[in-house]
Amino acid sequence: MHGLARRLLALRCLLPIRVGADLNLLHTLVRTARRVPQAVAVIERDRLELSYEELAERTARLASALVRIGTAQGARIALLAHNCAEYVELLYACWMIGACAVPINMRLHPKEVAFILDDADVRTAFVTDDIDCNAIERERSRATRFVDVEGEEYRKLLQAEQLSTPQSDSSESPAWLFYTSGTTGKPKGVVLTHRNLMAMALNYLADVDHAAVGDHLVHAAPMSHGSGLYIIPNIAAGTTQLIPASHGFDVDEMAHIISYAPRVKLFAAPTMVMRLVDSWRGEKEPPNLKSIIYGGGPMYVADCLRALECFGPRLVQIYGQGEAPMTITVLPAADHIDDHDGRRLERLGSVGRAQTGIEIGILDGDDQRLAPGELGEVCVRGDVVMAGYLNNPEATAQTLANGWLHTGDVGRFDAQGYLTLVDRSKDLIISGGSNIYPREVEEVLLRHPAIKEAAVLGEPDTQWGESVVAVLVMQREQVVSQQELDSFCLEHIARFKRPKRYVFVEQLPKNANGKVLKRELRLKLTRGQDSLAKQA
Repeated sequence: MHGLARRLLALRCLLPIRVGADLNLLHTLVRTARRVPQAVAVIERDRLELSYEELAERTARLASALVRIGTAQGARIALLAHNCAEYVELLYACWMIGACAVPINMRLHPKEVAFILDDADVRTAFVTDDIDCNAIERERSRATRFVDVEGEEYRKLLQAEQLSTPQSDSSESPAWLFYTSGTTGKPKGVVLTHRNLMAMALNYLADVDHAAVGDHLVHAAPMSHGSGLYIIPNIAAGTTQLIPASHGFDVDEMAHIISYAPRVKLFAAPTMVMRLVDSWRGEKEPPNLKSIIYGGGPMYVADCLRALECFGPRLVQIYGQGEAPMTITVLPAADHIDDHDGRRLERLGSVGRAQTGIEIGILDGDDQRLAPGELGEVCVRGDVVMAGYLNNPEATAQTLANGWLHTGDVGRFDAQGYLTLVDRSKDLIISGGSNIYPREVEEVLLRHPAIKEAAVLGEPDTQWGESVVAVLVMQREQVVSQQELDSFCLEHIARFKRPKRYVFVEQLPKNANGKVLKRELRLKLTRGQDSLAKQA
């Protein structure tokens, strides 16, 4: 038997798909590997390239090795790494043995990572060599096995015999545990099942991007977040996952990739899009660029128009959140340029219309629907909505009350069903595409003995979308420098959450119940009033 025939037979033997089986996400990889075994599945520039046949084989070997080292069905396995080819195969190896992947933002502080590992009861974590595992372990209450994906231990895992059958086929099993901070300041684990992520994948293929073999999805944004979620529909379609040598977003490298790789697409925060626009030196409407899918923060209309002028009708906007991953609304490329009714600019200021099969309601405080034009909370129903929060039934019940996912965002519909977001009721700050919750930063600042009160909020930033500002009331006769505050914050939270500036005031504006009036603070910051002009 020829070598190729033997390999195809091995793929057919791998995970035989049964009629009526309750399939998990692994089967999308197996199906693609059978259909286009020699198509390129993953490229990590200057390091590694895998065909779909090779990716499926490595996945099965990793799955077998995980079982051998004692990883049980239902276990949670952390991925704490920069973007790399191993991220893809580890996701599917987890799903092959019925385990749940826990992708973690590698920019988090060791204390924050330790909390997640403890809360999720993670026993095994796959890392890259830029992770300080010792610093994390010092914050832990239990031991974790750290495996460097570029080390000898990982290479030995890839030598295991291939696992031939999945440990679980349940679409209701947890597949991805996504940690997102809440208004309490403590991260919450969003449980996303195989059904949730399959619904997301189908919505992507139906509404966002008609993916196909030959497309190149560039992972310029972290694979622990939205870019990683988009691996799933693109593996199902047979596209190539292209990982930059920089492991992230470098404008010069992105320009180079767009110049040579065919049918390039990427998910990016609006700030990343504008950095690419500002640095672009290539031809207008580059032919190799298929699409830029943006989300994770507001895109100002003026910036959107600049991006369209630079790249042409290749922009697609999505709106979602961890609890409904990437899948609430979409503003497709056609809506970015269509002005048949003179309302194009108004549409560019929206986040689009509901994705297929997604029900959105603008609800009042009693969860009653409001008419188009009226402001209320954006609430969502559909298969994409999370199963709940891990170990947090109270937060689950509150967020999923009355059968709706309550997003905490305030918005309104127009008569055509386009959704415009006008505020974030949870005071979320989005800086460079990363979520920052003020309460979390406030609690850290209030640990400092010189600080009496703290209010953290976002202000517009041309580079990052928003930057973090801390408005502080000091203890009597206490003085502290910005350098000291910066150092204090960096002992407890990630660098990207640290305030960019500190403003000192005599008192914070409050209502009769003692609640800080952040809206008033924002107005004063915007106006540059003298009462908020004293800075460290």
